[in-house]
Amino acid sequence: MYTEQDLIKIAKRENNKKRPYLIVNKLQAKHIPTAPGQAFKMFDALAERLEQQYAGERLLLVGFAETATAIGARLAVRLHAYYIQTTREQIPGVSYLYFTEAHSHATEQKLVKEDIDQVIDRVDRIIFAEDEVTTGNTIFGIIKILQRQYPKKAVYSVASLLNGMDLTAEQICREQKIDLAYLRKISHAGYAEAAEAYAEDGTYVLPDTTAYRQVPSYRIFGYQNARRLVMGDAYEQACRKLWEDMREFTEVSRGERVLVIGTEECMYPALYVGDCIERLGGIVLCHSTTRSPIAVSSNADYPLHTRYELESLYEAGRKTFIYDLAAYDSVIILTDASDENGRGAASLWHALRGCGNRNIRFFRWCAK
Repeated sequence: MYTEQDLIKIAKRENNKKRPYLIVNKLQAKHIPTAPGQAFKMFDALAERLEQQYAGERLLLVGFAETATAIGARLAVRLHAYYIQTTREQIPGVSYLYFTEAHSHATEQKLVKEDIDQVIDRVDRIIFAEDEVTTGNTIFGIIKILQRQYPKKAVYSVASLLNGMDLTAEQICREQKIDLAYLRKISHAGYAEAAEAYAEDGTYVLPDTTAYRQVPSYRIFGYQNARRLVMGDAYEQACRKLWEDMREFTEVSRGERVLVIGTEECMYPALYVGDCIERLGGIVLCHSTTRSPIAVSSNADYPLHTRYELESLYEAGRKTFIYDLAAYDSVIILTDASDENGRGAASLWHALRGCGNRNIRFFRWCAK
C-alpha cells in the first residue's frame, strides 16, 4: 500500500491562478527522474485493482495528456484493452471531440472522433486514466460529450493514482454511476499554503539560442501512434520491436548510469525502453519534457530545483521544460516528434551537454 509520503511532493505552478500548486508524483517518471521499474510497479498496482473489478468486461482505456499517457498505456497493456490518449497536438485529416481541462496550463484537450466511432460498439466500459483527480470537472465534461454523441453505448470509470475528490464530487460520481478506482485517497487541504511557503529561488536555465545545430538522430521505424486507437497488446509489441531495433545502436554495461528521456505526450515508449535497460543491469532513471512551467526552489524539501527552458520538439516557438538534469554515463532521448527545424532537439541536446553529458543518443520513432 502506497502512502501519501511515498507518492507526492507539492510544487508551485507558475502563472496559474486557478490552481497555484502542483502535485508532483515522485514515482511517475514525469517531472522527477525515477527508476522505470518503480513507475511500472505503481501503475501495475492500479491495474491489479481494475483486473479484479472489471473481469470479463471489454474495456477502452483513455490516458489524459500529457501526464497520464504512460499510466493509460500501461493499464491497457496489462488489461489487454483498447487504448487511446487525449492530445493537444494536431493530427492531419481527422475530426475531434474537444473538451477542456480548466486548471491546466494548456486547457484544450481532444480525442480523435473517428477512433471513438470505430470502438464504441466494441466496448462495455470506458476507463479514464489519470495521475490525480480533484474536482472531476474534466472527467464530467468529457463524459457529457461522449454521452451526447453516443447515448447509452458504454459505462464509465476513472482510474487514478491519487483521488483528491471532495464529498460533492464523489456524490456526483455515484449519481452518474461513474466508478472510481485509485491507489491513494488524499485531501488538498493545505497544499496551496505549502506551495506558497517555498521561495522561487532555484536555478532557471534559458536555452542557448546561439548554439543551435542539427542534432544527429537514429530513425527507428514501426511507430505506433497512441493518439489513435490501438490495442494494448499491439502497442506493447510495437514498443518491444522499438527496443529490439534500438539495441543495435545502444550498448549498456551492467552498472552503467543511464537516463532515458521521453518528450511531452510520448512517455510510455521511453519508460518501456528504460525498463528493458534496467532489466539488463543498467542503473536507469526516466523522466520527460513537459509543457508545465513549474517554479523551482533551492529548498531541499522541494521536489524540483533546476528548470531548463527548451523549445518544443513538436511546435516551433512553443516553450517546453525539463527539470533536474544531471550527468550520466549515457543518455537516450526517445521522441515521436518530427521536429523538422531541429531547434527543439538542439535545445535539449545543449541542456544535457551543459550538465556534463557527452554520450547522448537521440532516437526518433517513425512511421516510415
